[in-house]
Amino acid sequence: MSDLGNTWFFNRGWTAHKFQEQTWAAMARGKSGLLNAPTGSGKTYAIWFGLLEHYYKKRKKTKSTREKPKLHSLWITPLRALSREIHLAAQRVSTDFDLDYDVQLRTGDTSAAMRQKQKSQSPQALITTPESVHLLLASKDYATYFSELSFVIVDEWHELLGSKRGVLIELALSRLKAICPKLQIWGISATIGNLEQAMDILLGKDHQGIMVRAVNRKKLEMHTLLPDTLEKFPWSGHLGVKMIDKVLPVIYAHQSTLLFTNTRSQAEIWYQQLIEADPELSGQIAMHHGSLSEEVRFWVEEALHTGKLKAVVCTSSLDLGVDFRPVDCVVQIGSSKGIARFMQRAGRSGHRPDATSKIFFLPTHSLEIMEGAAMRYAVSEKMYEQRQPYIRSFDVLLQYLVTLSVSDGFHPEEIYSEVKSTHCFESITAEEFSECLLMITQGGKSLQVYDEFHKVEIIPGENGKPALYKVNSRQIAMRHRLGIGAIVSDAMLQVKFRKGGYLGSIEEFFISRLKPGEAFFFSGRLLELVQVKDMQAIVKPSVQKKGIVPSWKGGRFPITTDFSTALRHTFLQIREPGRNQPEELRFLHPLFEKQEAVSAIPGEDELLVEYVATKRGFHLFVFPFEGKLVHEGMAAVIAYRLSQVSKATFSIASNEYGFELLTDVEYDIHNLIGNGLFSPENLLNDIQHGINIGEMAKRKFRDIAGIAGLVFKGFPGKPQKTKHLQANSGLFFSVFEDYDPANLLLREAYDEVYDFQLEYARMYTAFERISTHRIIFKTPEHLTPFAFPVFAESFRERYSNEDWQSRLEKLKKQLE
Repeated sequence: MSDLGNTWFFNRGWTAHKFQEQTWAAMARGKSGLLNAPTGSGKTYAIWFGLLEHYYKKRKKTKSTREKPKLHSLWITPLRALSREIHLAAQRVSTDFDLDYDVQLRTGDTSAAMRQKQKSQSPQALITTPESVHLLLASKDYATYFSELSFVIVDEWHELLGSKRGVLIELALSRLKAICPKLQIWGISATIGNLEQAMDILLGKDHQGIMVRAVNRKKLEMHTLLPDTLEKFPWSGHLGVKMIDKVLPVIYAHQSTLLFTNTRSQAEIWYQQLIEADPELSGQIAMHHGSLSEEVRFWVEEALHTGKLKAVVCTSSLDLGVDFRPVDCVVQIGSSKGIARFMQRAGRSGHRPDATSKIFFLPTHSLEIMEGAAMRYAVSEKMYEQRQPYIRSFDVLLQYLVTLSVSDGFHPEEIYSEVKSTHCFESITAEEFSECLLMITQGGKSLQVYDEFHKVEIIPGENGKPALYKVNSRQIAMRHRLGIGAIVSDAMLQVKFRKGGYLGSIEEFFISRLKPGEAFFFSGRLLELVQVKDMQAIVKPSVQKKGIVPSWKGGRFPITTDFSTALRHTFLQIREPGRNQPEELRFLHPLFEKQEAVSAIPGEDELLVEYVATKRGFHLFVFPFEGKLVHEGMAAVIAYRLSQVSKATFSIASNEYGFELLTDVEYDIHNLIGNGLFSPENLLNDIQHGINIGEMAKRKFRDIAGIAGLVFKGFPGKPQKTKHLQANSGLFFSVFEDYDPANLLLREAYDEVYDFQLEYARMYTAFERISTHRIIFKTPEHLTPFAFPVFAESFRERYSNEDWQSRLEKLKKQLE
């Protein structure tokens, strides 16, 4: 029970929830734990008052009169903006009670003078980011600075868990627990599918922590905005801003609205279109995404907080936030791609424990309307995605070891024990740890002749003491501090003809999958990849007739495994018409009727395969409903398997619901299905032959090399150009491939390609699931309502921006 908490809530006319009181009581008993509570439920104060009660009881007990207090609590958040919001919430309490509990921010925006002052005159609480915690570990005498630390709070742990920033947290906690054996660790997390595992990873081996769950589930009010007419042959984006007249009344009806988009370009388009549709909104709406300056984003956040803005068009940059934001409505434009993401965004409205969250879903094409029904089912069934934690991230470990060397140095035996206690490095062997030590002291087995990789010196121990590993070079220390962190950005490659003509930029993620000689559509042209050199994709006009359709960051943002399961469940609901059928499916009835008439609608445990012959060639459409990223990999595998039967070139296109293979060669698909076309057998071998794994690993290695410190990423304001980083890291990649194939960083690059880019485990599960399902094989005379959106993905890349829509509309009318 927290006297401060109950008093503060009483003064505001509120009553503390049971989960808040449970958290306060657990913290008072010295427990660590994980608080699971939805956005806007009051979770921040559930932790904060526990901190305050502990501090003042401890001070009263010790009767301390120390002039220079030590750091009492460390609050870690994933975003600087969130750090500011937590700081404001904490300051509000201190002001109301006139407390002397000093709370300060320490992020990348904090001045050097303030950071220095925080070292000499520590506040009681520091709100910071994972990177700033490691910068503190890289400072001299850090053990003294943290010596009286009582609490570490990790906010939005579910967001950090599935990234290498989560590994930074694990390693930092392993060191802080050694310095402060009685340290209490608390995580704050939204609901995810592996919540127990999330707590185990945060608190460490053999922990005695507890899980506190908020049982006061917030009410959710969800509406799907439906178009006036239904397109039976839809294509991605055909609705979108055309439904702006449906959005404007929503904005007018609410005091403040967040409009979430999945890409920055989409946010820019919607912002401009809203102002064009109603010029009076100018000055009342704003935009918020990661490409905007820190100053602009901060202004938008403050204006939103004070109620000056009517609406904000944003991306995931506003997914996270603390309690009591005055936003009373959310609009999700296009698919959220995941259940947890949808709930997180919905929770940004009615951002108070007793308020109802209200969200409007605006589909961007007809089939996407189904996702409204799927989301209702997923929410009612409490389906939540798991977050996949990183394991064996040796690049982060190498960085961490140098961090400790930069400060006071470390003894390998002690740090090995701490590192092995983490989930990420639970499987690390003594030999692998020794290899890490060799890499930071001598450059490993391959780079020993280069002095620049001899970063850490080994100082022999005296009188039987163990050796100390330490950085003594000021230049190495400075460069290392500048490179601390595990955030990497997506790179773009320039698309150029061999003779130098510039066509535009394409995402590295897509181009790295291609092999030289493969064709792809870009800027209305069919191009053949000649080579990838540094950060340029060198191309020539292709004489082939088929090519692959590029995937872009927003488009490849995959739907989650659980959401794809919910999507397939809608086919069961389609077959059960009546009052209980969701309104979205009732609205789509004419489309489903047309699909059934010309082909079939699969059941929940069936796979629909369509084979259509047109003047363009033979189209194979497959509908696993597994998400675009998995479909791209599956399409490459099926294309490879077909090419083993009869050599051919393929055009490949995909969306969230299925994929298309187009070729001039006719195959006996029905017979091939019976012979294992969709079998999970030999999947790994077929992936390795059908996809350019080596190039993907080489590109992934650039990020790994940057985190590990093999390449210097540049000074503030003068970062190294990506092409230089790629050239340097590419050299290391080649050296390791040729002379050190067992290199830990090289192995990590390949592992991450399979686990995160190709989602191999999920792809294998999809093939395995399909092998147990009934396959419905159809040969319709024309493109079907299900096939048309996938076909449109490739069609739009064949023509210039001016004429593809008119051509597609003409084709659609022929089908109707």
